[in-house]
Amino acid sequence: MRHRKHKYSLGRVKEHRESLMTNLAAALFRHGKIETTLTKAKALRPFSEKLITMAKKAHLSSDMAEKLHYRRTVIARVRDEDAVTKLFNERAHEFVKRNGGYTRIYKLSQRIGDAADMAIIELISADDVGYSKSKKRRTSKSKKSQSSISRGKRKPVEKTSDTANHVVDNDADVVLEVETTVQQPTSQTDSPATAKKETSKRTGGKSATARKSKKSEVEEK
Repeated sequence: MRHRKHKYSLGRVKEHRESLMTNLAAALFRHGKIETTLTKAKALRPFSEKLITMAKKAHLSSDMAEKLHYRRTVIARVRDEDAVTKLFNERAHEFVKRNGGYTRIYKLSQRIGDAADMAIIELISADDVGYSKSKKRRTSKSKKSQSSISRGKRKPVEKTSDTANHVVDNDADVVLEVETTVQQPTSQTDSPATAKKETSKRTGGKSATARKSKKSEVEEK
């Protein structure tokens, strides 16, 4: 059973799909680079790379019978003798030092009409270095832990006046000003005059100095 083994059906039956792959592979071996849809390019990659591996084995083999066997196998799959001859005689030596990855796919813009994703698939030799990936700087775990600890530590609040407080940040060395608002009396009950009246009522209408003078008079008598 072939459960989920076929990846690219391309909307075609088996016979039509095989003939499509053989035509695309022949064009790729003949020209070295072709333009097609992205899905067809992804389906052509494993098909063509298996044939290139056979051509490379035939190039490295010294047995004439083995070379003939690989050539006939590729002709049975591609069915284009000119493309197979060009692959075995001209292009096989380019892949000797390369272990797989004989093709590269470039994505293009969508096709006008049906908006299909287009791509270019080409053969790459062993001399091709490819793209150089940019190395990202990685910070060690110790540096990250130290930075997190230093961020967590802060100096206590220093009060310099009633209107503003200064907070010093160790990491940024920046003084942050935090403004504090002073509540002002909003009604007549919160005014200082009413506050004095309330205190005088609580103390019996006499201040502390008046009570002290009265005590002194009593002692003298």
